[in-house]
Amino acid sequence: MVLKLIAQRVALGILLLLAVSVLIFVGTNLLPGDVAQSILGQSATPLALANLREELGLNDPAYIRYFRWLFGILQGDLGTALTSGLNIATSLKERLWNTLFLAFWAAIISVPLAIASGLTAVRYRDGLIDKLITGVALASTSVPEFFIGYLLVYFLAVKFQIFPGISMVYEGMPFPDKIKAIALPCTTLTLGILAHMMRMTRAAILNVMQSTYIETAELKGLTAFEVIREHALPNALAPIINVVILNLAYLVVGVVVVEVIFVYPGMGQYLVDHVAKRDVPVVQAVGLIFAAVYISLNVVADVASILANPRLRHPR
Repeated sequence: MVLKLIAQRVALGILLLLAVSVLIFVGTNLLPGDVAQSILGQSATPLALANLREELGLNDPAYIRYFRWLFGILQGDLGTALTSGLNIATSLKERLWNTLFLAFWAAIISVPLAIASGLTAVRYRDGLIDKLITGVALASTSVPEFFIGYLLVYFLAVKFQIFPGISMVYEGMPFPDKIKAIALPCTTLTLGILAHMMRMTRAAILNVMQSTYIETAELKGLTAFEVIREHALPNALAPIINVVILNLAYLVVGVVVVEVIFVYPGMGQYLVDHVAKRDVPVVQAVGLIFAAVYISLNVVADVASILANPRLRHPR
């Protein structure tokens, strides 16, 4: 039964990614303007524009161009950037690594902090500590990421000059310098997802705390933390794992705004730069990579929830 459910989730993820690829292709082709005109400039002659459209295959029907693009993707060919003539896969390699590096450190900080905050809020539920943690979480959720980013830049980069306001990293950069460079975007991402994970952890454990076996554990004389750690948390893992993985997906896909604010050389900054240039192959490739990461992590979240559910692991 478990294998069947997992196979269904994986198959659904593949179908969803295929549908998203169609939407990305259609959406980029509906963008205003002429690709050939944007490459050659306003002074280009009609003959030059016609020759370039023929060279790029823009005169072919849309469905032929879609399948040509899709088959290239399946063979590992992301295409060539129109504005620079560089191979997109080669250009994206370092950018993708930078984005994953930023998302990794944001996850390392936010996930343990969110779970620990949720557990503490449950332990002191309805008390001052619980209200303080919940209030801070609600406040951070209410503030947009770009506003948090600009506040951090103003206070920590401009006013007190503790961290750099522009997060430039490069190959061969010393590790301590990299950590200092990503401090502000990492903090912004952490504050953006911390509250959601903390509130879901708190809600999941409180839901379990109402069960009768929790009362039995309390009657045995276990402390509040022992009850939460040994009985409530293991039975609340499924929704907690689900929300953690979904927020990890957001870390990778939702970095666009943060990377633009801090001029971080990642996938988001690369996407925004080429949207402005109307470089359709780059926009399609980056959009599909973001979609693949998000859908894949959603499938992982579904599978993890299935495996964390003892009723599905051990059906009667």
